[in-house]
Amino acid sequence: MERIAWEKRTVSHMIELWCRKNHGGKELCSECRALRDYSLSRLDHCKFGNAKTKCHKCPVHCYRPDMREKIRAVMRFSGPRMLLYHPLEALRYLLSR
Repeated sequence: MERIAWEKRTVSHMIELWCRKNHGGKELCSECRALRDYSLSRLDHCKFGNAKTKCHKCPVHCYRPDMREKIRAVMRFSGPRMLLYHPLEALRYLLSR
């Protein structure tokens, strides 16, 4: 699987987990849907393409400051929980460059 496609799937899972646990409900709320759409858009326009590293190691910060803070909160919350809800993706992330 291409790096960008994998990143998109992973960030979508993380946002869905965040929303389900913090906002309650099976569907994404409008705020989380906007964050997911923004994140996927940023990945579509990543200048590094499939040669990209993990976003937190990237020299270019392509997120707006407000969205960057939101995605950081999501990552901090969802990252450890990914081991329980999506263990193969979590393991792949830990082993990736």
